[in-house]
Amino acid sequence: MHFVTAIYEGKTFIGLTDESQGFILDLQLIEEKKNGRITLPSTLLECLKLGEEFIEIVVSLRDWVFTQKDSTSYFRKMKEVTLLAPIPRPSKNVFCVGKNYKDHVLEMGSEGDIPEHIMIFTKAPTTVIGHQENILLHKELTDQLDYEGELAVVIGKQGRQIDEQEAMDFVFGYTIINDITARDLQARHKQFFLGKSLDATCPMGPVLVHKSAIEDPHMLQISTKVNGETRQDASTSYMMFTIPEIIATLSKGMTLEPGDIIATGTPAGVGKGFKPPRFLKKGDIVEVYVEGIGSLINQVEKA
Repeated sequence: MHFVTAIYEGKTFIGLTDESQGFILDLQLIEEKKNGRITLPSTLLECLKLGEEFIEIVVSLRDWVFTQKDSTSYFRKMKEVTLLAPIPRPSKNVFCVGKNYKDHVLEMGSEGDIPEHIMIFTKAPTTVIGHQENILLHKELTDQLDYEGELAVVIGKQGRQIDEQEAMDFVFGYTIINDITARDLQARHKQFFLGKSLDATCPMGPVLVHKSAIEDPHMLQISTKVNGETRQDASTSYMMFTIPEIIATLSKGMTLEPGDIIATGTPAGVGKGFKPPRFLKKGDIVEVYVEGIGSLINQVEKA
């Protein structure tokens, strides 16, 4: 199942799309027609808090639609809607794993920089934008804006001190994040937060894929293109710290909750890794692809 948050004729709705992402089913519209009332929350974040009940409701609604003669009336064509991030405003900062691909560590430093323990930083909720929204250039603050294509994990149920062997039970699904970074701010302030938290520097989407549709998140192709040129091309199998390890580490003393988002790190090929560096400039189009999820495409603002 592939979930979206989208706008159709001025109304935001939660939708279910097919793998080709050609159409979207409006879940609340279907529920109202089927049951005469709406019980589903209006945001995907709130829906995740329902746990397995949410999936049961969605399956029931999907199956009902395809028994109806007028089933197409519940479909929205992708070209008719505006996609938002699946979770447009996370309730917490987005968790991010740093230095999780060895080749990326080496392009940014040396063998001595390979972490012994998982490195975690965060991006503010105000960074989040959706597919096809513009990345802000922030030219008054930085001239070293960089891209980082990443697989992101979305938590589906609350937990603390989660055992690594049980960690995948707490995953709802997966999406794509482009961890846009101001490298000069990172260097100037000697930490990650400011350089990672500029407004509109966390493209996310285009869909949130339920975990049942991804056989092994550690065996997915991931790539990033800038203006059609492939810059990053790797596999999530190269992650040094696995998703269960990340979840177990984060939850040791912190409660993870439905809707929490974890970006799992970026492979080699970022702009700063080139000699000379190849930072983003106005008008650049960045496409991050993750197998089984699709492509997240954003343009750097032209103004």
